[in-house]
Amino acid sequence: MDLRVAQIVPCTEAEGPGRRFAVWVQGCPLRCSGCCNPEMFPHDGGVLVAPRELARRAIETLGIEGISLLGGEPFAQAAGCATFARAVRQAGLSVMVFTGYTLAELRAGEEAGGAGELLAASDLLVDGRFEKEQLDPSRRWIGSRNQVLHFLSARYSPTDPRFSTSNTAELRLTGKELTMNGWPGLVPDLRRRARGTA
Repeated sequence: MDLRVAQIVPCTEAEGPGRRFAVWVQGCPLRCSGCCNPEMFPHDGGVLVAPRELARRAIETLGIEGISLLGGEPFAQAAGCATFARAVRQAGLSVMVFTGYTLAELRAGEEAGGAGELLAASDLLVDGRFEKEQLDPSRRWIGSRNQVLHFLSARYSPTDPRFSTSNTAELRLTGKELTMNGWPGLVPDLRRRARGTA
């Protein structure tokens, strides 16, 4: 099953611990108000990529610690994301997933669509719908106060100092295209300013 991918950043330090190969999947049924990636809501768009090909690209990327799955909604393509996650994890990379679903919601329906397989192949999970009224700049890689960072394996510890530093955003100029990723509270504001609508 191919993954519908909206964006790939082969090396980022703004989407999880260490340098990471970040993949934003296309399509989200939750459509949180204030989401920093509303262009990724529709289930069409993006490009189709075979999970094992994506894993090969991640594994061959030098200097990364792991991969991060974002969206869109990774659990809307849980089976393909699980195949990708298992392959990179077998190669020694860590897996971090950002989802709008809560862990309880995912576990309640984990038999459907591969959610249990993706959870089993993940080391870190940031869960919960983004709530723009509850912006939280104080916790690394968390957008709003209701969201929770779950340690699903022993690979990382909550006492790791990387989990207590401040949020960041990154800007990249590739040819004539400017891309931005990082803390969700900052990205929409920067986009509005760039368009002159702030």
